[in-house]
Amino acid sequence: MSGPDLVGWAATATFATSYFCRDARTLRLIQAAAATMWLAYGIALNAAPVIVANVIVVSLALWSARSTPRSVAPE
Repeated sequence: MSGPDLVGWAATATFATSYFCRDARTLRLIQAAAATMWLAYGIALNAAPVIVANVIVVSLALWSARSTPRSVAPE
């Protein structure tokens, strides 16, 4: 398995784990991390659509995480 393939699989696993998040801010931060890995994958493959799409996703996920208040744990 090549280096880019490992990055792609790691991005897939990271994104999949985001479905287990209950806190909206944590969800967006994990999605931003996965999109950053997908961005690296796109760069490694020189795939402009993957690069552009994930620059957008990283930006939106980080902006959204910043503007989302942390959830308060139930008492």
